[in-house]
Amino acid sequence: MKHRSKRLLDRVRDAIRLKGYSVRTEEAYVDWIKRFILFHDKRHPQEMGYSDVRAFLLHLATKEGVAASTQNQALNALLFLYREVLGKDLDGPIKAIRAKSAKRLPTVLAQQEALAVIERLSDTYRLAAQLLYGSGLRLMECMWLRVGDLDLPGRQIVVRNSEGARDRVTVLPGSVIPALQRHLQGVKRLHDQDLAKGLGCIDLPPAGYGRRSEMIYTHLLV
Repeated sequence: MKHRSKRLLDRVRDAIRLKGYSVRTEEAYVDWIKRFILFHDKRHPQEMGYSDVRAFLLHLATKEGVAASTQNQALNALLFLYREVLGKDLDGPIKAIRAKSAKRLPTVLAQQEALAVIERLSDTYRLAAQLLYGSGLRLMECMWLRVGDLDLPGRQIVVRNSEGARDRVTVLPGSVIPALQRHLQGVKRLHDQDLAKGLGCIDLPPAGYGRRSEMIYTHLLV
């Protein structure tokens, strides 16, 4: 069973990458599929169906108390597994097991509150928070920023492989640029030191995917 599961998860990863989904989506879907298999005592999904999916989602809601959005993410992962990888439809009413999200207004910090939080941060954490707040970046978009994504003279940032596998351009606040320039100088010095020691780079992944493994200096924050 262990061998079959490994091959199945490799097929899941291949299907996700073929669709151009994000790294975070791949990690989440693979994790949910693993949990689904373990919940049913390592039975192969090919041998299971609608009732097994429903039992797993019911367990998440009643025993683990997950949020509706979390339960729906698990359902989406399993629907992807059955439709895109196993090539079969679940023989049951999917709408009946899809949880409804509670409609509540989000809690949002006022401008002065947000700035007060940022003021209490330091170093790279503060720079990241400034970029998140001033440029409207998602967390992982900020973590994956590369030096080449920055246009300091034009005061803009190119966000690569954003939601829906699309690139977009967002504003780079002028107030962040001095701190950003100092950070880049420090990163460049560290990179030069690594190169002098014969370090500083690793193998590149396929173009446009898995940017966590690119050259050290190309990354802005990590």
